[in-house]
Amino acid sequence: MAKLTLTETKTLPLNFTLPVVAAAGAFFGLFVGTAQGSGLLGILIGGALCAGLAYLAMVVLGVDGERMFKWGAIVGFAVAGFLIGGFPGLVMGALFGWFIGWFIYWIGRGRYREKLVPYLTSGQVLWYYTFRVICGAIFVFLITPILVVMPLSFNSENFFTFTPEMLRFDPEGYSLRHYRDFLNSSEWQSALKNSLLIAPVATLLSVGFGTLAAIGLSQPHVPFRRAIMAILISPMIVPLIISAAGMYFFYSRIGLQGTYLGVVLAHAALGIPFVIITVTATLVGFDRSLVRAAANLGANPVRTFFKVQMPLILPGVISGGLFAFITSFDEVVVVIFVGSANQQTLPWQMFTGLREQISPTILAVATILVGISIALLTTVEILRRRSERLRGMSPG
Repeated sequence: MAKLTLTETKTLPLNFTLPVVAAAGAFFGLFVGTAQGSGLLGILIGGALCAGLAYLAMVVLGVDGERMFKWGAIVGFAVAGFLIGGFPGLVMGALFGWFIGWFIYWIGRGRYREKLVPYLTSGQVLWYYTFRVICGAIFVFLITPILVVMPLSFNSENFFTFTPEMLRFDPEGYSLRHYRDFLNSSEWQSALKNSLLIAPVATLLSVGFGTLAAIGLSQPHVPFRRAIMAILISPMIVPLIISAAGMYFFYSRIGLQGTYLGVVLAHAALGIPFVIITVTATLVGFDRSLVRAAANLGANPVRTFFKVQMPLILPGVISGGLFAFITSFDEVVVVIFVGSANQQTLPWQMFTGLREQISPTILAVATILVGISIALLTTVEILRRRSERLRGMSPG
């Protein structure tokens, strides 16, 4: 007979399981009740319903009826969701049914402790999961606007709201018309062209100056390293409107205000701090004996840098370059101050469209920018893990 763990043979007391499950049901009931016109009623019904389901699962069905209970919860809540909100309600109801079926047994059978060390106190276990719930809530709060914008970009109408057809998942409510408008509009294409002309050049300058600065500041003999580092990363700390105003007055005096070079230099200044931070973090695990060994073998500093040092810090350099590119490509405040109408970038065009002529094409452009940002950040994460493997900081 297979050896059973404690959580597979023991059910926790109902005076613990029922209140926890009821609290979860009340939380979700708050949203459903508010949508139906009474948040308090939703809390009461959600809490009582989930507590009753927990009693049914733990006392009546037990562990032998777990599979049947989970499928019953999915089907039951799916039907209830369909009656309340149609097809979207069916989808949300099925998801909630799956969650509550899993959550009841996860709590009631003590499975939440399976991956934790056994000597943790109840308070420590509570804080362990409370901290994760708080982090998850913050993540949802930050990501929700993106989740709203992306489906709206496929709206077949010129509205910034979900139409009844979209809520019913009717194919006629969705369209690529706003993406076609973006591709066929001379104004949007001109703004895209400007962004593609400015961001790569600004990124190259940021990577070059930022990498050299990081390598120089990593040397222990450099005086006032902390002060110089603080000055170089100040564009990341100082409010952007202050930096933009300062650049405007400075560039206007030297003749760079309203020029392509001025915008590129301004964006490069904003991207340099990201390169410095990522390259500096990479240099922390760099073995400097390799540089001395290359020098002993007759390599000059330039050859040593490109043949020995650069391959090892390359993931950090590329990561910093990607951050600098995102900063330049998405920046709007500085380019409004420093640039002119000829340097109108994609974010500037979006800002102008929101202020003067509201068009759902902005939603399509925002979705494209979000997709680009996600792809670049995913690349950054892959490079970060590769860098850790190269430096022996994580298993291969």
